[in-house]
Amino acid sequence: MKASILYRVAAVCLLLFAVGHTVGFRQSDPQWGVDALLTSMRSIHFDVQGCNRTYWDFFVGFGLFVTVFLLLASVIAWQLGSLPAETLGQVRGIAWALAIGCAAVAVLSWRYFFVVPIVFSMVITVCLISAAWLSSK
Repeated sequence: MKASILYRVAAVCLLLFAVGHTVGFRQSDPQWGVDALLTSMRSIHFDVQGCNRTYWDFFVGFGLFVTVFLLLASVIAWQLGSLPAETLGQVRGIAWALAIGCAAVAVLSWRYFFVVPIVFSMVITVCLISAAWLSSK
């Protein structure tokens, strides 16, 4: 398989991962029994460096940070997939950094999350490592 196809597959998976994360990270199921916690996160305000915030603000803010970085990774993977083989050899540091970063996300997903993010992060990691390996040749 060609590196360009693997980069494009990873880019699409990263985009889908970003959409799924954005839609899902603020949802909860009443069966989880976390309604009181979420109410507390939303209702208790405190001052941080002159700004009035809640833990819910931090939760949403960091969740959206993740979305932004997933989208950035998707764009980078897509761009890597459009480069000629000679150029890919010159930017192998970027390719490997993206692959290693996504491998770290896969490990964190395995440790802290559930099936869907584990599968997405594993597929993305396999695609990016394979593409970086093929690009290094």
